[in-house]
Amino acid sequence: MTPQDPQAFERLLANCADEPIRFPGAIQPHGLLVTLTEPGLQIQQVSANVLTLFGVSAESLLGLPLAALSGSEAANAVQQAAVYTTLADAPPLALNLLGREYEGLLHRDQGILVLELELKPDDSEIHSTMGKVRNLSRMLQRLQGAKTLTALYEICVREIQALTGYDRVLIYRFQDEGHGQVIAEASSPAMELFNGMFFPASDIPEQARELYRTHWLRIIPNADYQPVPLIPTLRPDTGEALDLSGAVLRSVSPIHCQYMKNMGVLSSMSISLMDGERLWGLISCGHRQTLHVPHELRMACQTIGQVLSLQISALQTLEISRQREAKMDALVRLNAAMVQSTAAVFEGLAQMPEALMDLTGASGVAILEDKVLHRYGQCPSPEDTRALYQWFKDSGQPVFSSHNLSTLHAPAAQYKDIASGLLAMTLPKPVDNAVLWFRREVKESIQWSGDPNKPLNLEAGSNGLRLSPRTSFEIWKVEMDGISSKWSHGDLFAANDLRRSALENDLSRQVLREQQAVRARDELVAVVSHDLRNPMTIISMLCGMMQKAFSSDGPHTSRRITSAIDTMQQASSRMNVLLDDLLDTSKIEAGRYTISPQPLEVSQIFEEALSLLAPLALDKAVELTFHAEPDLKISADPERLFQVLSNLIGNAIKFTPAQGKIGVAAMSNGDDIVFSVRDSGKGIAPEQLPHIFDRYWTAKEGNALGTGLGLYISQGIIKAHGGQLLAESTPGEGSEFRFTVPRMV
Repeated sequence: MTPQDPQAFERLLANCADEPIRFPGAIQPHGLLVTLTEPGLQIQQVSANVLTLFGVSAESLLGLPLAALSGSEAANAVQQAAVYTTLADAPPLALNLLGREYEGLLHRDQGILVLELELKPDDSEIHSTMGKVRNLSRMLQRLQGAKTLTALYEICVREIQALTGYDRVLIYRFQDEGHGQVIAEASSPAMELFNGMFFPASDIPEQARELYRTHWLRIIPNADYQPVPLIPTLRPDTGEALDLSGAVLRSVSPIHCQYMKNMGVLSSMSISLMDGERLWGLISCGHRQTLHVPHELRMACQTIGQVLSLQISALQTLEISRQREAKMDALVRLNAAMVQSTAAVFEGLAQMPEALMDLTGASGVAILEDKVLHRYGQCPSPEDTRALYQWFKDSGQPVFSSHNLSTLHAPAAQYKDIASGLLAMTLPKPVDNAVLWFRREVKESIQWSGDPNKPLNLEAGSNGLRLSPRTSFEIWKVEMDGISSKWSHGDLFAANDLRRSALENDLSRQVLREQQAVRARDELVAVVSHDLRNPMTIISMLCGMMQKAFSSDGPHTSRRITSAIDTMQQASSRMNVLLDDLLDTSKIEAGRYTISPQPLEVSQIFEEALSLLAPLALDKAVELTFHAEPDLKISADPERLFQVLSNLIGNAIKFTPAQGKIGVAAMSNGDDIVFSVRDSGKGIAPEQLPHIFDRYWTAKEGNALGTGLGLYISQGIIKAHGGQLLAESTPGEGSEFRFTVPRMV
C-alpha cells in the first residue's frame, strides 16, 4: 500500500468522516469535568486529571456525592444552579475548591448533569477582563451601526482581536459548493494573511459543521495538549459514550490539532455565524502561542457573534429586497408586453429582447413557443437550445438555474463559452414553451490556500497508513472552467415573478377565449332557436287547419292523412321542447368550470400544497403552517380545489411582509369541511372588501402585475362544488378567506 493508493485513501477518508468527535471519551487538560446524577448529585464519571488537581483518584470518587470532591458549600451552589430548567439562565458559578477559585459551567445531556471547572484568572487578569467586557456595549453599538456587510465584517474582526489578543481573527464564509472563503481578517504583522483565500470543504468536515451549527463556540488553548480520559470510559447508567458536544472542554480531533500547528498556530477559538438555522460561516481566531481566553471574554465574543449573525441576516434580507425592487419596473414593462400581445404570451416577450436580457443580466436569451424559437444575443444553436430545453423540462422544475451548467448537463461543455450559466422557466402547457437566459463563461483565477485537490495527506504510522492534514498553505491559483457569474436572488425572483405573470396572462387569454366561445355558442343557439321557432309555429298552425279539413271518422284515406297530421303535430311539439332544452343547457353550461368530484384526503392535499408553496414563503421569510383535523375526507375535484388553495395562499404570501405568518386550516362543520387561509398582512380596505370577488378586481398597491381573475375564478370553482367562498379582513392585522367543500359521505 503506497501513499498514492486511491482505495486506501478513500477508506481512510471514510474513517475520518466517521470519527466520533462528539464522543471522544476525553477532555482538554485546562479544566476538570464531572458528570452527576440528579437530584442527588452523585458522581458518575470524572476526568482522570482530578488526581493532579485535587490529589484524589477518579475511581475513589465514583458513586459519591459531589460534596466529597468539592465540599458542601460548592455542592450547594451547584444544587441551586441546577434548579434552572434552562441552565444558560443560571448565574455563573464561582466555586472555591481547596483554596483555589474555579468557574463552574453546567449543562445537561440525556438525563445527566455535566459540571465543568476552569481555574479563574488571577486578580490582574480579572480586572483587565472586566474592563474589556464593560466596553462590550460600545462594541455592539458599532456593529449595529454598520451600513454595509463589508464594514460589519471589518469592525467584528478588529474588535474581537482587541478583546482577546489573538494574533489572527478572520471571518470565514461557507459557499454553496461547500468550500469556504476568508472575507475579512485582522492579523498581527508576523502572521501570514489569508484574506480572500478559498479553503477546501474537507478542511471542515460535515460532522464538524453540524457541531458548529448547534453550538456557538469552541476553544483550544493549546493544540499540543494530551487528552485527559474520562473515568470510566462509558456512562455507567447507559453503557454508552458520553456526548460531549456541549462541553467547553471537549477533546478535539488530533487531525485538527495537527492542522492548526501546520498553519502556525497553537491556540484557537471559533465562533459560529448563523443565518437562521443555517451555518453561514465562522469567526476563526488563532494564536502562535498557547492562549486561554477566560469565560467572561468568551461569552462577550459569543455575544458579538450572535449580534453579527443577526446583522448579517438583516443586511442580506435588505439586499435581497433592494435587488427585487430594482427588477420591478422591468417586470411591469414585460408584463404589459405580454398583455398587449395578440398572439401567445411569450410572443409579447419576444418583442422586448433587450429588456428581457437586462432583467437578469444575461448575455443571451431564447424564447420557445411550440415550433417557434427566437434567439437573441449569445445563444447555443437551435438544436442545442431545444435539447437543453428538453433536458431541463424533464427535470420537472418550473424554474431552473445553474452557473456551472456543464457539470449537470454534459453536452453543455461544447458551448460553455457562450452558455456556462442557465436560468430558465417554463409554463404548464401542452406545447413546448420556455424562456432560457444564458450567461457566458467567466475566465477568472481563484486563489486557494493550498492545493484544493489535495486537502489531506497519507503518512506512515506505527499501525500502517494514516491521514494527516495538509502541510502547505501556499497560494494555489486555479483557473475556473465552465463557470459563469452566479444568478442573484434578484435574478431568481425576476424569473419566478415573470413566470407567475405569464401564467396569469395565459389564464386570462384562456378565460377570454372561453367567454368568446360561450357567447358565440349562445348567439348561435339564440339565432337557431329564433329561426326555427317561426317555421315550427307555422307548421303547427297548418297541422291544426288540416286536422279540421280531414275527419278521423271519414274514409280510409282521410284516416291516414289525419294520422300523419297527428304525427307531424307531435314532432313539431317535440322540436319546440328540444329547443327549450337547448336554451336551458346553454344557460347552465355558461358557467366557466365543470368539476369532477372524487374522494380526497385533506392531509394529502395539504402535503402537496406545502411542498409547492413553502419555498415561496421561505424565500420571503414568511412562516407558513398547515393544520387539519385528523381523517378529514372530502368530495371534490382535486385540480380545481388545489387551484383555489394555491391562489389564496399565493395571495397571502404576496401581501404578507417578511417575518409574517400564514396559517392554513381545515375543520369539520356538519356536512361540510371548512378551509381557512389566515395571514398577518396589511389587510383589505373596507371599501374594497365587497368587490374582491368581482371579475378583474385587483389590489392597487403592491400588485402591479395582477390580472384580477384569481379570486373571481376561485369563487366560481367553489360555487361549482356547492360551497361558498367568503373573506374577512381588518386593515393592519390581516385577512382570512374561508370556503366550504362537501364532506365525503
